[in-house]
Amino acid sequence: MAGWWRALARAAQRHPWPTNVLLYAGLYSSGDALQQRLRGGPADWRQTRRVATLAVTFHANFNYVWLRLLERALPGRAPRTVLAKVLCDQTFGGPVALSAFYVGMSILQGDDDIFLDLKQKFWNTYKTGLMYWPLVQLTNFGLVPVHWRTAYTGLCGFLWATFLCFSQQSGDGTLRSAFTLLRRNEAGAVGRPPEK
Repeated sequence: MAGWWRALARAAQRHPWPTNVLLYAGLYSSGDALQQRLRGGPADWRQTRRVATLAVTFHANFNYVWLRLLERALPGRAPRTVLAKVLCDQTFGGPVALSAFYVGMSILQGDDDIFLDLKQKFWNTYKTGLMYWPLVQLTNFGLVPVHWRTAYTGLCGFLWATFLCFSQQSGDGTLRSAFTLLRRNEAGAVGRPPEK
């Protein structure tokens, strides 16, 4: 295990862009697979492939470039600098990534109105993200080395992607809709016989 970790650390230092992009995409698409499992339906690997496609073609690359740009524009880890990075991230980076997710998934699914999910779910999802991402990015900008930031965002993005993919598939962008589904699934599991 330690050898694997060292090899990954060397890869991230030598080839930060592809290493971060692949880690991010793997974690992000795993979030979709998890939300499918939590919803209780059969695995939809076509949907997970669409999420992975969007993660590789846009999200991971955007995050890699965006985080590097923030570091160049606002170098360092001083508290004011970290807060400025978080503010920039939540004001510009977050809305771009969220919009790209809803529109990109609609395009990949072949929806007639590619802006429908964006119009219906953006504000709820953005407000939900404001409860999660500022803390994640405070940690990221304050503690994580630059060459690991996209991978760290992907790790935290795993939880976010689980929520985001649920919202895109059957939610309204609020935590309430996600918790309602989980409670419903939990109540349904109480009445079922245990799996063998």
